[in-house]
Amino acid sequence: MRPVSQGFALRAAMPEDVDLVAALKERVLRRDLEPLVGWDPDRSRARVVEHFSTAHTRMILVDDAVAGTITLRPEREAVWLEMFYLDAAYQGRGIGTAVLRAVLAETRERELRLQVLVGSAARRLYERHGFACEHEDGVDVWMRRAPGGSGAAATPA
Repeated sequence: MRPVSQGFALRAAMPEDVDLVAALKERVLRRDLEPLVGWDPDRSRARVVEHFSTAHTRMILVDDAVAGTITLRPEREAVWLEMFYLDAAYQGRGIGTAVLRAVLAETRERELRLQVLVGSAARRLYERHGFACEHEDGVDVWMRRAPGGSGAAATPA
């Protein structure tokens, strides 16, 4: 387990964490996702199972309780930041920022990519940390952060 900042830590995910991640996704994303494309709990869980990897997923702990999750999935040319969910009870306390800063320090030499829901407050967090919009499709905003920390110029969709 690695400390992120005072009171926070990241630990490697275990196979049994997949249910926690699926529940976090519902609590964090359902309200924003439902008006965009509806909510299908079976489809949502299947997507978590498809992307969940104990090699790439970490659980965010506060006082030994699971507060969230984050996945860093490496690809040949970039690292995908996925399943970054922080339970509402822990939002607004700087935890998400602390976790993101730790991830950015760890991946400084790699391009980072992610997608965030249109209208999500998380987009502002990513923009403050050098991510730039590549394109939007009406549901998702596709963002990237160049190696070394600068965002990319937005490109047409």
